[in-house]
Amino acid sequence: MSELEWLELSCQVDREAVEPVGALFTQHGRGVVVEDVDVVEGEEAADLGSPVTVRTYLALDETAAEKQRAIALGLYLLGRLRPVGELRTKRLVEQDWAEAWKAHFHVHRVGRRTVVVPSWREYEPRPNDVVIALDPGMAFGTGLHPTTELCLEALEEIVRPGASVLDLGTGSGILAIAAAKLGAVEVVALDTDAVAVKVARANVAANGLAERIAVARGSLPLPGEQRAFGVVVANIIARVIAELAPHLAAALATDGTLVASGIIAERETEVQTALAAAGLVVAERRQRGDWLALLARR
Repeated sequence: MSELEWLELSCQVDREAVEPVGALFTQHGRGVVVEDVDVVEGEEAADLGSPVTVRTYLALDETAAEKQRAIALGLYLLGRLRPVGELRTKRLVEQDWAEAWKAHFHVHRVGRRTVVVPSWREYEPRPNDVVIALDPGMAFGTGLHPTTELCLEALEEIVRPGASVLDLGTGSGILAIAAAKLGAVEVVALDTDAVAVKVARANVAANGLAERIAVARGSLPLPGEQRAFGVVVANIIARVIAELAPHLAAALATDGTLVASGIIAERETEVQTALAAAGLVVAERRQRGDWLALLARR
């Protein structure tokens, strides 16, 4: 076979199932696309009661069949708890795979000033726009998912010129780039996934921010001497935020703010309890559909 083939796997799920289905796809597939809203020319129209389409991709090699079976089993088990639609598959050649996910991403305005512009789209900025040029590749973080929107909106409000920011679980680098363009002079962006690190570094460079944003593979605690950041943003999942709560608190400056997102509403108590045990008080909660972002301080 002269050109590698790929298998696109997708299913429709209700919003409370996006987190576990995304985790399942991440475990076995290559990247996750959450088609959460319909976006046309930068304007979004979302029905919070409508299902969400989640996609991932498998390289058609000797491991593909086993990975597909694992995904199908996982969806079957999840479907006994939440509405999960039929698993659909579509074969793609390398070139089609590289372009397939791009059709879902358009110019997207978030908050008052932030505009996410895919690298293959054109956009004429308005006065005071904070434009993020983005090629998400196969990393999570396009600005379309409510958890990312909530983080971007929070960063607009709390990042001040001269701030230091830690972006944990950076994915495509979207939140790190937003923080730098909002005035942060130092941003550390971490992700445990090697593909995400590669994508984030490319996006940081494309936005001309390589001198202010350090992208590395890893998680908390940071190696070496403990550092404190004025803003820590963690757009991950509830379980991981709860597990890392002591390290998130340790990485936060005395007067700093933690933005914890990626939290499905039914897991809020678990996260709040963990943050409280780590000495953090939730000062504000923001909700969009079934998703939450918690702003916490010492």
